[in-house]
Amino acid sequence: MSTLENRPATALIVIDMQNDVVGGAFRRDEVVANIGSLVDRARAEGAPVVWVQHSDDELVRGSEAWQLVPELTRLESERLVHKSYGDSFEGTDLDSVLADVAVGALVVAGAETDACIRSTIHGAFTRGYDVTLVGDAHTAGDKTAWGAPPTEAVIAHTNLYWQHQAAPGRTAGVTSTEDVSFTG
Repeated sequence: MSTLENRPATALIVIDMQNDVVGGAFRRDEVVANIGSLVDRARAEGAPVVWVQHSDDELVRGSEAWQLVPELTRLESERLVHKSYGDSFEGTDLDSVLADVAVGALVVAGAETDACIRSTIHGAFTRGYDVTLVGDAHTAGDKTAWGAPPTEAVIAHTNLYWQHQAAPGRTAGVTSTEDVSFTG
């Protein structure tokens, strides 16, 4: 439904699936495999796939740590958005990239659940997008040493509250990898 006019398409947004971001992440291999499946399905259904890559003082652009994980391959024709903030829209051209292909609905996967995923789904929602979080295709590293809950609980809580998110004229939801559709 989206509040964005004349933007009926749905895109897959893959956030920060980079070597050092997900190197020790919870259920890393399962999440990478699920995202690979989503990418394949989006391509088969003709949906845009947009890749997002974070860089900062610790995650240096162009370094091996910064590269996308080797199991996931971005096609040259697929857009790559570079970001320096948690919200993939802040200080980037993501909104115009999506407008160029008439996207008003997002399917979101990637890392990290408690940072860039949360920031981006909220950022997209407040900008008028319909936002579906793929519940088994996002992850994070363990931050219990800094007082955070165990990663499994962080993921479960994010999935719980996002399925109940509401605002006028847009929808939010959580689904599994196997239930994602980019055409319906």
